Amino acid sequence: MGKNLTFRYDREGDILYIDTCPPYAEQESEDLGDEVIARVNPNTGDVENLEVLFFSSRLLRNNLFQLPITADLKLIVRS
Repeated sequence: MGKNLTFRYDREGDILYIDTCPPYAEQESEDLGDEVIARVNPNTGDVENLEVLFFSSRLLRNNLFQLPITADLKLIVRS
């Protein structure tokens, strides 16, 4: 089953957090370049969290903002 994404923005640090679970100490960090950090499950290698640094300045740029990850997005049907 897929995981829901949670988006949090830290205005003071200017960081966008994209989470599939709460961060935890055992996660490994990997620099994906362009000031994006992935927090990776140490057992599976799955990306569980992303940290996009300097997020507000990215929105002011005229170029396209892309994350170096793939996603399989689906709607959640609620009854």
